[in-house]
Amino acid sequence: MDYNASNAIQDLHNFGEFGGVNPSISDSSTYTFLSAKTMFDTFEGNTEGCYLYSRHSSPSNLYLGEALAALEGTETANVTASGMGAITAVILQLCSSGDHIVSSRTIYGGTYAFFKNFLRRFNIAVSFVDITDEQAVADAITKNTRMVYCEAVSNPLLEVADIAALSKICRDADLPLVVDNTFSPLSIAPARLGADIVIHSLTKFINGTSDAVAGAVCGTKEFCLSLKDVNNGAGMLLGSTLDSLRAASILKNMRTLHLRMQKHSENALFLAQKFEADGLRVVYPGLPSHPGHKLMKEQGVPEFGFGGILTLDVQTPEKANALMEIMQARNLGYLAVSLGFYKTLFSAPGSSTSSEIPEDEQGAMGLSSGLIRFSIGLDSDIERTYREMKACMEELQLLPAKKELV
Repeated sequence: MDYNASNAIQDLHNFGEFGGVNPSISDSSTYTFLSAKTMFDTFEGNTEGCYLYSRHSSPSNLYLGEALAALEGTETANVTASGMGAITAVILQLCSSGDHIVSSRTIYGGTYAFFKNFLRRFNIAVSFVDITDEQAVADAITKNTRMVYCEAVSNPLLEVADIAALSKICRDADLPLVVDNTFSPLSIAPARLGADIVIHSLTKFINGTSDAVAGAVCGTKEFCLSLKDVNNGAGMLLGSTLDSLRAASILKNMRTLHLRMQKHSENALFLAQKFEADGLRVVYPGLPSHPGHKLMKEQGVPEFGFGGILTLDVQTPEKANALMEIMQARNLGYLAVSLGFYKTLFSAPGSSTSSEIPEDEQGAMGLSSGLIRFSIGLDSDIERTYREMKACMEELQLLPAKKELV
C-alpha cells in the first residue's frame, strides 16, 4: 500500500499551549464565551473552532480524533466512551424504523446482541451472512437495506473480509460499507480499500494498556458532523462522550502503536507456526492454511504483519478451562477478556465475549465450545513462551500423539 499510517500519526504536531511536547489536557466540562452571539452561533453550528460543552467536543478529544483519522486515512474521526458507543451511534444515525442491515455472521458478541435483540425495538431487521461469500452478501441486500457491516478480521473466528469486493457491492447498491477494524489496526486500512466508515474499540490494541474504555468513528467530515448534530446526531444525543483525560492518555499510547503491532504480530506468527507444526488446531491469518491468508497478504500492510490474535481449538470447554488456568498459574498470561495488552490474554469466546450468541448459532458458524482466543503479548523471548505453553499442553495431554515411524 502507498501510505504510512505510523508516520502520519507521528507527524501530527499538537503542542501544549505552553509549548509542552504533549497537548494540554482540557479539564473542563463547559467553556466560556466573550459574547452571547458567539454562544448562539456555536449552538447553531455556525462557528468553527469554538467549544461549548464537552459532550459536544473538547480539544483533547479533537487531538485524538485527528490522530485516528491519520491512522485510517479518513477526513476526520469522532471519539466515544466505548467501542459499543461508536457502533450504536453509527447504526442509529444511518438506520430508522423499517430499515434493514446486512451484517457478517461472525462479529463481536455485544454487536451481535445489539443487532439481533435491541434493534427489534425499532423495527430494524438484520440479515447475518457469511461475509466471505460476496454473492451471499449481494443477495441479502433489499430495497430497505441501509448498510453492510463487517469486521476486517472477525471476532473470534478470524475470518478476513474482502473489503475491496464488499465496497464494490456497496457502491453498486449505493450503500455505505461500515467496517470494525479493532482486531487489525495498521495491519489493514479499510478506508483505503473502499470502506466508508471505520469503527474501533480503542480499548484494545490502540490504547494497549488495558486501563481505558473508548471507541472511535472514522469517516467523512459530513458524516462525523452529523453524529454531533445537536438536533439529530446519534453521537450527541445518546451521550457517548469520551472523557478528556482518557483521550489524552490514549493519544500518548498511540505513539507506540506501530512498534507494538509489529511485535504482537511477530509473536503471534511464531506461536501459530509452532502450534500448527505440533498438530494443534490453530487458526491465524498469517498461516498459509488459513482460508483468508492470500487475501490478508493482498490487502494488508506488510510491515505490521497479520495481527496479534490467534485461536486454538482444544475441542471441549473442560480442556480449554484447564489449559487457561494452568497457563495463568505459570504466568504465561491472564485468563481475561479483551485484547491488545502487553501480557498475553486468553478466554473461551463461547462462554464469554460471544456468549450473547445462542449455542446453536455458535455451532452453525463454527464456534467450538473448546475454542480459546489468544491475544498474544509483547514477550521479548517468545521461544521461551512457546516452550512453557507446550509444557502445559503436554501435561494436560492436549498434544496429538505422534505417529510411529515404521
